Amino acid sequence: MWYSYGLVLLAGIANAVQPGQNATLAKSFSQPLMAGLVVGTGALLSILTIGLVFGRLAWPSHEEMVQVPWWAWLGGCLGGIVVITQLLIARQIGAGAFLSLLVTAGVITSILLDHFGWVGFEVHPASLWRVVGGALMIGGVVLVALF
Repeated sequence: MWYSYGLVLLAGIANAVQPGQNATLAKSFSQPLMAGLVVGTGALLSILTIGLVFGRLAWPSHEEMVQVPWWAWLGGCLGGIVVITQLLIARQIGAGAFLSLLVTAGVITSILLDHFGWVGFEVHPASLWRVVGGALMIGGVVLVALF
């Protein structure tokens, strides 16, 4: 299980580097959103390769597909919104402000998702310390964005 934390740390590093890469790609094209298709293709190929190497790909059955809640199908759309903001906004506001806003919004949202058990998460109450942590992150965003 310890390796899972290492993989999440690597994903966090990738999350910090990716906006600059994607924004540079978008700037290089006459149509910046075309870079999103390049990014999406890269994601598809990465998932396909890892899935094939580790034998983790199988098309879901019809029964599995109809049991999926409607909102679960929209995750890719939300990922697309993240990529579009990387393409169009990250370079203008800078890596620090972009990522601190992105991560802090995610943490605040995750506190709510956990507290209410929304979108498939188990309930984890929004304790005082979790709320204080979220507030500290908001303060951190202000400092990063202003200075």
